[in-house]
Amino acid sequence: MKKTLFICILLFNLSIVSAQTIESGSHSTAGYIKSDGTVENSSHSTVGYIKNDGTIENKSHSTIGYIKSDGTIENKSHSTVGYVKSNGTVENSSHSTIGYIKDDGTVEGSSHGTIGYAKGVKKEWAAVAFFFFKMN
Repeated sequence: MKKTLFICILLFNLSIVSAQTIESGSHSTAGYIKSDGTVENSSHSTVGYIKNDGTIENKSHSTIGYIKSDGTIENKSHSTVGYVKSNGTVENSSHSTIGYIKDDGTVEGSSHGTIGYAKGVKKEWAAVAFFFFKMN
């Protein structure tokens, strides 16, 4: 019985470790991004997926966009909707800055006000969560 309880606790802890928390500017939980790219809201309901190849899917696994290797974000028709620069600047399709993803996971709007936190999340994934899935 103790062994079963230990295994259950271990598995529970591993499932928590594998998800990064997305927080609002006030540090309340807005959602989660799991290591496999599953995007969940604060109630742990799946809202989408970010695949390792850059494909962005909705909760029904329909493709809604792509993250290209150069940081370009495209919609399902391959039209550019934004860019994530290597320095963390997030731009819309017209190259106007709409936000910033800092190295420490702080997410800022265009005027540098903090809109959330995504510590330990890839910059491109954080940008998709905040600026495209609207998790803030």
